[in-house]
Amino acid sequence: MSAPTASVFVKCSCGHLHWGRYGAAGLLLVDPARGVLLQRRAWWVHHGRTWALPGGAIEAGETAVTAAAREAFEEASVPTDAFRAVSASVVDHGDWSYTTVLALADGAEARVANTESAEVRWVDPDDVPGYRLHRDFAAAWPALRDRVGQELVLVVDAANVVGSRPDGWWRDRHGAAERLRDQLAKLAEAGVPDPADAAITWWPRVVLVVEGQAKHVESVPGVEVVAADTDGDSKIVEVVAEQTARVLVATADRELKGRVEALGASILGPGTLRSQLDEL
Repeated sequence: MSAPTASVFVKCSCGHLHWGRYGAAGLLLVDPARGVLLQRRAWWVHHGRTWALPGGAIEAGETAVTAAAREAFEEASVPTDAFRAVSASVVDHGDWSYTTVLALADGAEARVANTESAEVRWVDPDDVPGYRLHRDFAAAWPALRDRVGQELVLVVDAANVVGSRPDGWWRDRHGAAERLRDQLAKLAEAGVPDPADAAITWWPRVVLVVEGQAKHVESVPGVEVVAADTDGDSKIVEVVAEQTARVLVATADRELKGRVEALGASILGPGTLRSQLDEL
């Protein structure tokens, strides 16, 4: 018997028909210079002639990110290496869900690539409500608009996080920092939940601030390692002050927390971070 196809309509708990046995996903592609990429759906598809995001049904075994990227390529010819996914939000209807993957473009070009698309267009985010939007996209847009162009930077106080668990780290501080770095690289790839909204996942840029015997730990893909020459706390404050994105600082140091919160950063406790790392 062949596997069930993903391309079917599903009636959700709200009583609406949605496309995709395993849910659906779309790509909200943002270019600071051009706006957001919208797709006008062909007349013959579900909710035809409306504007929404490139997207469609999630296939069996796919992640939402993979599905959104595949659909954007199939419908708007956007290559997967032309953007970086920074967050995802889920609208859960019980028996069906839709995941919006927000991504930052890196010179991405787009064009109509198949018969499901009538037109693709870069649109100023403030002009989006003036378009004839797909019903569900129109409902989701106000919350999505607040995150357009946002990304998350996770700044990690290496000494504080490593020291939060008595696992013998003091015998090899350099090695302990490297192990933390490697775990953070996996976390950057897997994503972290938004502290204020469990429906949102972020793929953060991670900055690991090291000091003392860990000063010579090197960066790896997904984790930038910054060495403090003397005062680790002051270096963390410096790193936070340089950011234009939303910042989350992993530390339990009370004085440091006050200094970075004054700069607009939020705090992630070392225990919470460790729990997330342990789940990978």
